[in-house]
Amino acid sequence: MATILLDGIRKMYGKVAAADGVSLEIPDGEFMVLLGPSGCGKTTVLRCLAGLEQLDGGRVIIGDRDVTAWPPAARGIAMVFQSYAVFPHMRVFDNIAFGLRMQHRPAREIAARVGEGAALLQIDHLLDRYPAQLSGGQRQRVAVARAIVMRPQVLLMDEPLSNLDALLRLQMRAELKRLHGEVRSTTMYVTHDQVEALSLGDRIAVMRNGTIVQCDTPARVYDAPANRFVGEFIGSPPMNFMEAIVRADGAAWSIEVDGVRIPMAAGAAPRPADGAAVLCGIRPEHIAVEPTAAPAVLPGRLVVVEPTGPHQLLTVQAAARSVKVTASPELPFRAGTSIGLRLNPARILLFDRQTGAALTGRA
Repeated sequence: MATILLDGIRKMYGKVAAADGVSLEIPDGEFMVLLGPSGCGKTTVLRCLAGLEQLDGGRVIIGDRDVTAWPPAARGIAMVFQSYAVFPHMRVFDNIAFGLRMQHRPAREIAARVGEGAALLQIDHLLDRYPAQLSGGQRQRVAVARAIVMRPQVLLMDEPLSNLDALLRLQMRAELKRLHGEVRSTTMYVTHDQVEALSLGDRIAVMRNGTIVQCDTPARVYDAPANRFVGEFIGSPPMNFMEAIVRADGAAWSIEVDGVRIPMAAGAAPRPADGAAVLCGIRPEHIAVEPTAAPAVLPGRLVVVEPTGPHQLLTVQAAARSVKVTASPELPFRAGTSIGLRLNPARILLFDRQTGAALTGRA
């Protein structure tokens, strides 16, 4: 295992900077997730770390070695691709053993490592089968086993679960988390799936337009997004944003949304200037439904009710825009009725209207 340091790496495709001065340090044994929409540069960063792309600037350091100019085979890495990339004419045993045989490892060592890797991925009973005889999840396990038996310093995964159905993705997420707990390889995992990122990562680096806009723990990325983009990208449904005005009243202060004053929690700091035009951001689960006549409650009209099993997702027209709210499935709601929305002051975040940067946050 080894630490990873990406020091201002830059990769150009024509005039487009796919990686625009990306700097990131990954401690030994950490599971780092690169998260972002398609085209944000996350796979390019992974390929630069792997040595599959030649840098236009910056350095890649693994452990205490500057490997910027090194070929992939010399970097001590293993990679799991989006496609399974298993050899259809080889048995599972031979697929897992392929890299070890390319290194001319002794047959006894190969057998031991393949058995160990297959047991970790719970496919040791499939070693005599061919890929065509396996499910999609089993093939992906073969690809992961082939990587870990190499005992790499660094394990790279490029959207390895995207080709699986929802149930298999759920199962494989749990398997990958368990596997990392046992192997503890320094891991970089690329995905556009926020659920994967939140459930797997020790930390998440959120990317946009070739740069990292926030790198923090899953809890911090969800609860304290650095800007509006992160708040809207993380969460399903995403964070709600409403235009507001800051109103000071001595030591206390509030925000005014669509003519309704909402007192702010004492811990929300620093306080923007009185009269400042801001964006109020709040997650759907932090909004309660109440009668419209209650104080500090936003009046709205219920547009859509979506039962989702554990809760109902409500779409409410309020504050001149649609607001998403989650509510108990036992409460009776009917589209077209008037309802009130109470925003939890302790969970409100404020953002700059122009730049989208967070103005207040929670420790």
